[in-house]
Amino acid sequence: MRPASPAAISWLRASLTSDASTAPLRARQRPAACLLCTNLFPSKTTPRRRQFTSQTSSSRGEPIKSPSHYTFFPRSLPAGPPPHGRFSIDLPALKKEFLQLQAKAHPDLHAPENKNKAQALSARINEAYKTLKSPLLRAQYLLSLRGIDIHEDETAKVEDPELLMEVLETRERIEEAESEEDLRDMRIENDGRIEKSVRVLEKAFERDDVEQAKAEAVRLRYWVNIKDSLDGWEKGKPVVLEH
Repeated sequence: MRPASPAAISWLRASLTSDASTAPLRARQRPAACLLCTNLFPSKTTPRRRQFTSQTSSSRGEPIKSPSHYTFFPRSLPAGPPPHGRFSIDLPALKKEFLQLQAKAHPDLHAPENKNKAQALSARINEAYKTLKSPLLRAQYLLSLRGIDIHEDETAKVEDPELLMEVLETRERIEEAESEEDLRDMRIENDGRIEKSVRVLEKAFERDDVEQAKAEAVRLRYWVNIKDSLDGWEKGKPVVLEH
């Protein structure tokens, strides 16, 4: 066999130590991303698009930023919250990603020293999913990111007499119902109200119109209360609507 030339030997040495030849090896050796770390302790790198985060206060009174509910679902909600993303959500896709996350975060799948973190992460994922899958809770959450609590905000009260009259009349009709059949038309009518409110909220959050979103979230709360009353109907049972 003819010995290799000095030039060939030099080329071989260079190829073995170059970035191009070692990159695949380094990629294979890179550890997988830690679910506990990536969700509980987000990267300090801030994406270019605006981030909506919830805030709490530390013992020194300094705000502590934590990921928004949208952060947990990058596949089904890649654009994040409005106005960058849409208010409406693909619920089947959200549920699928939620189940995948819960399977990975289950405390029994983690080492004993990480169980507390896994339990905390699992609870946060549950809270995020429960909030985002409900149009009402989602709207209230998005408003809370802007510092508005419609439960406490005195300006977030309905003063529309026609709306209040419609709510009271619907409550009376539910209380006077004799059978489930009597509720059928009311359910269809109320589902239409909810769908209309969701469309209004979609446009309001798209424009970042906080005042309209706040007003419509209050209206939606009435329609959701009526839906709950219809779903839990019992003959002769009084209807209590939360305001």
